[in-house]
Amino acid sequence: MSASLELVLSSRNRKKSREIAELLAPWKIAVESIADFPEVGEIDEDGDTFLANATKKAALPARQLGRWVIGEDSGLMVDALGGAPGVWSARFSGPGATDESNNARLLEELRAVPPEKRTAAYACTVVLSDPTGTIRASAVGYCRGVIIGEARGTNGFGYDPYFLVREYGRTFGELSTLVKHQISHRARAFTQFIPQLVTLRDQQG
Repeated sequence: MSASLELVLSSRNRKKSREIAELLAPWKIAVESIADFPEVGEIDEDGDTFLANATKKAALPARQLGRWVIGEDSGLMVDALGGAPGVWSARFSGPGATDESNNARLLEELRAVPPEKRTAAYACTVVLSDPTGTIRASAVGYCRGVIIGEARGTNGFGYDPYFLVREYGRTFGELSTLVKHQISHRARAFTQFIPQLVTLRDQQG
């Protein structure tokens, strides 16, 4: 790794990739999306934890490409649903799931749950693999909130328009990028992750 660190992000979600690129940019850490490497096939996210999926998403492409790769897995955990959708957040409504269909299922699952019991947390686990597939850094971040019954805001993606952060009285869909980069589960994970990246960069010279 060099002073102007270049990594591959193992995600084809362009909105997520943009968000992570913005978090890393101040430290001169550039990321390329795995979507730019067609030789890397789809990775089956069959782990039962965010860490297992993030590790797989980092290590397999790293070995294939011979590059340093970030693997990230995140999702929504709703207390009243026993932590669901969890690792199934992106596929909650089944094959061909979309943000709209996932949100529709979430609201249906919570239909009989009173508003005060719709507490939830977004979770993010991020790891870094070296070119041999060895995990060299990892971090976890959380942001707590509550699920509301009607979408508010058009920012973000996934469950963001329904995830209300009580301290701000706004959903992730309403909050500005500046605020999200301070309080989101992903921002909190990367706050711990970035110093590890910088240390590794400096060690590599």
